[in-house]
Amino acid sequence: MEISRHRTFLLSAVIAALLPAAAVSQEAKQAAPGSALMYVGPYTRQESKGIYVYRYAGASGELTPIGLAAESKNPSWLLTHFNGRFLYAANESERTVSAFSINAETGQLTLLNQVRSGGSSPCHLVLEKTGKYLMVANYGNGSVASFPVNKDGSLGEVAALIQHSGKSIGSRQRGPHAHAVVLSPDHRFLFVPDLGLDQVFSYALDATNGALTPTAQRFAKVTQGSGPRHMAFHPNGRFAYVNSEMGSLVTAFTYDAENGALTQIQVNSTIPAGFTGENNTAEIGVHPNGRFLYVSNRGHDTIAVFEVNPGTGMLKFVEHTPTQGKIPRSFAIDPTGQFLFVANQETDNIVQYKIDQNTGRLAPTGRAVTVDAPVSLEFLTAK
Repeated sequence: MEISRHRTFLLSAVIAALLPAAAVSQEAKQAAPGSALMYVGPYTRQESKGIYVYRYAGASGELTPIGLAAESKNPSWLLTHFNGRFLYAANESERTVSAFSINAETGQLTLLNQVRSGGSSPCHLVLEKTGKYLMVANYGNGSVASFPVNKDGSLGEVAALIQHSGKSIGSRQRGPHAHAVVLSPDHRFLFVPDLGLDQVFSYALDATNGALTPTAQRFAKVTQGSGPRHMAFHPNGRFAYVNSEMGSLVTAFTYDAENGALTQIQVNSTIPAGFTGENNTAEIGVHPNGRFLYVSNRGHDTIAVFEVNPGTGMLKFVEHTPTQGKIPRSFAIDPTGQFLFVANQETDNIVQYKIDQNTGRLAPTGRAVTVDAPVSLEFLTAK
């Protein structure tokens, strides 16, 4: 069975109770046509021991637990290779990135090697389209690194390492905090939202050697003190969106594909005007049809839904959907575009919603399961 990587914006490899550390079950080895493997990386505490794997039935939205795929400490970000043979994990507390091979029949993972991430608290990974270089954002010290991917899927020594410097006005902004690595649609440019500096850095990527070179623009600014976290491109490649963690904002940009430049066109709040509690955004994503954008609010504990004007890139607020839990760290749309899954980190639950294809509104399906501190989600579709 050939498995290819299909990724919408950060699909949550979700739902289904985490099993104790157990071998992959025999019955899970048989996958129905069109099924998917889903991986979840929790913070490893109490019950969770590493990366877990599930079977996902896209047509119905149902998930069947398989078991523990591999032990791994705090795999706070997961990423699969385009060829479906390898998976990479940012081990946040270990300052490492782990490479695994994937057993396509069972979903089990075998550790290939670990490399130092080039900084502290690695939090985000991205793979360039040829599959030859992997980039990592190191939140703790605000650095960005690229690593060669060997033919066997293991990672080589660091190919490029860039250290951000500076500060901004917030108490959490006394130094740089690179929070994501996001490639342009054509993979020519790498964008790095830096929470500590209120800037989105842009680098030209040389896919032949992994080198990163600042573009002429160097960076785009967001609202001072707002702390940019993640970034998502519109499917048409003309627009990009950045959520600011501390400011509870989403900033829309036009994108110049020729030189990798971003131009700000709009800023929206992700929380209601009357909300007075503490809130930090976490995830952002555009629906595959390009008509809707979603941002998770930790504190207000909702998903903010926006309608996207595909001609101008401007956003129009639609609704706030309660996540039925606390601290929605991650969310994602499934490969069919029918369901959105929200992973609530503090209440250890993952909740499924049906997406209205005409309005983008989210309706709970009644499915919710217990998962110990889910923070990272990834999946593979089977052909």
